[in-house]
Amino acid sequence: MEKTLVKAPFRADHVGSFLRTEAIKNARKDFTDGKIDHDALKAVEDREIEKLVQKEIEAGLKSITDGEYRRAYWHLDFLAGLEGVELFETEYISRFKGAKLKNNAIKVVGKVGFHQHDMIEHFKFLKQAVEKYGDGSQIAKFSIPSPNMLFTRIQGDEYYNGDREQFQKDTAAAYQKAIQAFYDAGCRYLQLDDTSWIDFVSEERIQAVVEKLGMDVQDIIETRVRCLNEAISKRPDDLLITMHICRGNFRSTYITSGGYDLISDAIFADLNVDGLFLEYDNDRSGDFGPLKSFKRDDLTVVLGLITSKFPELEDADKIKKRIQEASRYIPLKNLALSPQCGFASTEEGNLLSEEDQWNKIKHVVSIAESVWGSI
Repeated sequence: MEKTLVKAPFRADHVGSFLRTEAIKNARKDFTDGKIDHDALKAVEDREIEKLVQKEIEAGLKSITDGEYRRAYWHLDFLAGLEGVELFETEYISRFKGAKLKNNAIKVVGKVGFHQHDMIEHFKFLKQAVEKYGDGSQIAKFSIPSPNMLFTRIQGDEYYNGDREQFQKDTAAAYQKAIQAFYDAGCRYLQLDDTSWIDFVSEERIQAVVEKLGMDVQDIIETRVRCLNEAISKRPDDLLITMHICRGNFRSTYITSGGYDLISDAIFADLNVDGLFLEYDNDRSGDFGPLKSFKRDDLTVVLGLITSKFPELEDADKIKKRIQEASRYIPLKNLALSPQCGFASTEEGNLLSEEDQWNKIKHVVSIAESVWGSI
C-alpha cells in the first residue's frame, strides 16, 4: 500500500532545538539546587513550550517542535531513558574545536529495551499545544537520536561483551517499540538525529573507526545502514521519518570537517527514510557533488544552508543560487531549506541571541517562499 504521509519535510523546515529562555534556565538551576521540585520545573517548561509553539507558528513554520526545552542534551536524555542504559559522569577531553562539554556519558548495564519513556508524554504535550495554537496546517515534529547513536558510540560495554550482532538486534527492537509508542501518541513526523556518519567524512576519523572496530570501512557503513533500517522497518505507513546529519554543534563549535562523498550511496539510496537534513552551511561540509547519488523520487533532501552557529544573516541571493546549484543533481521539488542544525543541541545553546535565532528562522521561511512559492 502506498504511504499517505504528511506534507513534510516542508520547504522551510528546521532541525528542532531552540535556545533555552531565561525562565527555563533559571528553573532548571533552581531544580538542580533543590529550590523547586519537579512539578514546579514542569510547570515552567510547559508555559515556555506553549510560548515557543506560538512563536514558531508566528514565524511561519509548519513543523513545530518543543525546542528540546526539557532536555540537557539532544541525545543522552532519550538514550538514558531506554532499558539497560544509564547516564553517568566520566572524564574525557571534548572533541569539539575550542569548547568543552560537561562530563556526562551513557553506558549499557543490561539488555537494551523500551517500555516507558518520559518523552512520550513530552510529545503529547507538544501535540496538544500545536492543536491549541495552530490553524490545522502545522504538525508536531519530534526529534530523537538515531539508534546508531547508541549502537556505534559505546559498543555495548561489558554487558554485551563484544557481541555486536545481539547488541544491534536489541537496539533495533527497542527503537521499533519506541517508534510505535510515539505513533500511538499521535506522532506523524519523527526525526532521527545521527552524527555517527561523521566517522566517514575525513581520513582521520575513517582511520580511527576502522582501527577501533577492526572492520572494513564499507562493512561499517553497511552495518549502520542495517541498524537504522531495521529500527524503522515496522513503522506505520503514515509515519514520516527523516534523518539529520551534522558535524557537531556545541556552543557554535564543531567536531570535524569533510564531505558526504564516501557515504553518498548509503544515505541517498540505501536508507529507508523519507527525508534527509544535511549540513551545508559552509565549506566544512564539502560540495554538492555527492548529491549525484540521489535516485529516489520519494526522498526530500533538506539543505542546511543557513547556519545556526552565528547571528549574521546569509545573503538571500547567494542562498537561492546554492539551491539552484543543488537542483542540478536533485529536482527542485525534492529539495527544501533549513538551518544546518538546531540552535541548542545542548541546553547551553549556540552563541547568538533569541532575536538572532528568530531572524534566522524567518530568513529560512522568506527564502523558501521566494524559491518555491510556498512552504
